[in-house]
Amino acid sequence: MRDIDAHIEPEAIEKRSFEIIDSGVPEPRPFEGDEWLVVRRMIHTTADFGLLSLVNFHPDAIKSGIAALKSGCLIVTDTEMARMGITLRRTDRLGCRVECYMGEPEVKEKAQKEKITRASAAVDYALSRLNRAVYVVGNAPTALLRLLECIKEGKCNPAVIVGMPVGFVNAAESKEMLMGQTGIPFITVEGRKGGSALAASVVNQLAEMALARFKK
Repeated sequence: MRDIDAHIEPEAIEKRSFEIIDSGVPEPRPFEGDEWLVVRRMIHTTADFGLLSLVNFHPDAIKSGIAALKSGCLIVTDTEMARMGITLRRTDRLGCRVECYMGEPEVKEKAQKEKITRASAAVDYALSRLNRAVYVVGNAPTALLRLLECIKEGKCNPAVIVGMPVGFVNAAESKEMLMGQTGIPFITVEGRKGGSALAASVVNQLAEMALARFKK
């Protein structure tokens, strides 16, 4: 068994991980430039090279996401897990708040009264705040479906949707609906895969790129 360095610094771990991913996906890659940086971060988060054939970008997603974050936009997540996965040292420097409304009393009351999921009710609760926001769905297909309904009805206009609900019921279908609309930029993963950590990793990479733009 080879020796393992248990005291390697976090920065060195990340750097080496990215080197391994880069070498594992030789050029020409299916994604280039900023899109590759986002996909590489997603692979780093999941150790899943299968994402290469599943990630789908709206043509304006990167540009719109970076612009929104640079402006200090609100970031709304469908779960506390996704909210906790977003690195505040980046978003704080950009002036962005990260919110999840699942625990709000009004959301719980609406969900019980109307017999809908709290994730769906949380979208309605957030509607007045969603114009030019970044909306992050890493778990609940019902949140993404309700968000798309509200967009179609002209009730909100988010800057970008990170739509990555995971699971066997309506996850793939909700993402197909997301990809079927062209009005709002999006980043998604086709099929059943997704998750809060994966969605948060996309926001973290976009925030890192937004901060880099400030330095130029």
